[in-house]
Amino acid sequence: MKVTKVLLPVVLLLGMVACGTPAGELVGASSGAGFIEANPFGMVLVRKGSFLMGSNSQSAIFGQADNNVMVTVNAFWMDDTEITNSEYRQFVNWVRDSIAYSLLIAEEGADSEFALQSKYQSDDEKVLINWRKPIPWGNRFIPDEPMAEILSPLFYDEGRGNLKTTVLRYNYTWKNIDEAVKTANQFDVARGRYPKGATVRVDSFWVENDEIYCETIERPLLQPSDIVTNGIICVYPDTMVWARDFEYAYNDPLLHSYFSAPGYAEYPVVGVTWEQAHAFCHWRTQLLRSQQHVMVNSYRLPTEAEWEYAARGGRSMAMYPWGDRYARDAEGCYMANFKPYRGSYHNDTGVATLPVGQFQPNDFGLYDMAGNVAEGTASAYSTSSNMSIHDLNPEFPYMARKEDPNTLKRKVIKGGSWKDISYYLQCGVRTYEYQYEGRSYIGFRCVRSYMGQ
Repeated sequence: MKVTKVLLPVVLLLGMVACGTPAGELVGASSGAGFIEANPFGMVLVRKGSFLMGSNSQSAIFGQADNNVMVTVNAFWMDDTEITNSEYRQFVNWVRDSIAYSLLIAEEGADSEFALQSKYQSDDEKVLINWRKPIPWGNRFIPDEPMAEILSPLFYDEGRGNLKTTVLRYNYTWKNIDEAVKTANQFDVARGRYPKGATVRVDSFWVENDEIYCETIERPLLQPSDIVTNGIICVYPDTMVWARDFEYAYNDPLLHSYFSAPGYAEYPVVGVTWEQAHAFCHWRTQLLRSQQHVMVNSYRLPTEAEWEYAARGGRSMAMYPWGDRYARDAEGCYMANFKPYRGSYHNDTGVATLPVGQFQPNDFGLYDMAGNVAEGTASAYSTSSNMSIHDLNPEFPYMARKEDPNTLKRKVIKGGSWKDISYYLQCGVRTYEYQYEGRSYIGFRCVRSYMGQ
């Protein structure tokens, strides 16, 4: 007891000295060295800056000039190329495998070798997948007996035919920030509750008879989880866009092979809707956090301002990403993959899409910010949005619901594509596409907000 009485004050005193912090003072809840975010694989850092947002030349629509505004954006990470077929196929394969694991676990129960066992797991909890246990696909992804019957929902012809792409559905949730920021929904910190009568309008998804249904509902806002909505979406690209987008044209070889053939692995993925790209960003975020166990900002589609700022490469008045006012260099070589002349697609070395990164990057190190495929953004499309946006991190967001009119489902498209004339390759030019439409000339890339300044 005497030893304890003598040592205890000494130990406490040594602890206080070792910590090097004044007792009873405000020192913060965290300690240690400052956090430095690691460079994400395949992304480049676009540092903060200001630029004149909007077209540098007269608009081709009605001959009216855009309303240019000076804006500032914070730093963010951006994919150095568009998402490729290979990268998007990783998403598709993950969804396919997760469904296969679920079928195997449902057949064999929680004690299945395909499930992770935990002494803390109760019967009513979801069973975790053991991703290290290979799925017994069999030869060329055609399961052998008895696995063929178990995995048959994934295939045509009772498990011995082609993959049934319509069942490759991704289930996820996200926060409806546009509902949360409404003045009528502002949280009352004095009373610790949301205003009486506050409601949120969200989409509700469910599957019935192997078909996805969606209904826009309105529910009371009582707690933060009420702004969260679920989504269910088929993830496989629409390969029919190669035939649907062009009448009286023979593009069947691309229809059958563009997404599936190894030769197109490094080509930009197309036929993906804005909604599918939104789901891809969610999956990519969860994949990183599950594997590296790090707290990072979520992957997402870039805002129109972020995309345009990145495309200009630090040159605030650049008409094209390469900084010139012309689509050719001094030697007469084309600077991007686009449509130089009517009926002449091949003069720039490409007929349709090309593998990503075939042309020189801009000053930020970003490839194909003009041409190859146009790119989707997070921003809703409005002809007058530049008159409404804030000058700091401007954004014109709207998560359209199923029951909204089509005019509210338009998203800004930037960059121009292999089928477009050079005008649409300009950094400031904008067009739109509906969020539920996939095209053979529209792809996307992801961004992630930088932690800090």
